[in-house]
Amino acid sequence: MFAEFRKFITRGNVMDLAVGIIIGAAFTSIVNSLVKDIIMPPVGYITGGVDFTDLFITLDGGEYASLVEAQEAGGATINYGVFINQIITFLIVALAVFFIVRAVNRLNDSVQRAKEEKPPDPTEKDCPYCFSRISIQATRCPHCTSELTGGAAAD
Repeated sequence: MFAEFRKFITRGNVMDLAVGIIIGAAFTSIVNSLVKDIIMPPVGYITGGVDFTDLFITLDGGEYASLVEAQEAGGATINYGVFINQIITFLIVALAVFFIVRAVNRLNDSVQRAKEEKPPDPTEKDCPYCFSRISIQATRCPHCTSELTGGAAAD
């Protein structure tokens, strides 16, 4: 049973998954910082600092000035403002991740294209006698009139 477990845990896809989770956790902190520290300040400035956190409905009929006050009083509330904030945050995070993945994909595509592009087939070769550039299909050098063996096959 131990050998079977060891075989399972060392399979490539299990290790890939573990690496993916670790990298994902590290990437999460980068994306969260991007949203919180880079994107949200201008969004807050543009929207005039609108915060939906204090939008709630009290179920016990009490009147509270803020959600914190309602929670401290032990009032039952439906916190739809917090939910709206989470939706907005999710959309901003999703947009940020989209742009990051898009940039990485474009970079990978350009690297892949560069690897796949092969140089064009040569159209000229050097004459082995006078070292002049001649057509690759030549059987005789037009410069020194030497006969070339093999025609296009000779390089």
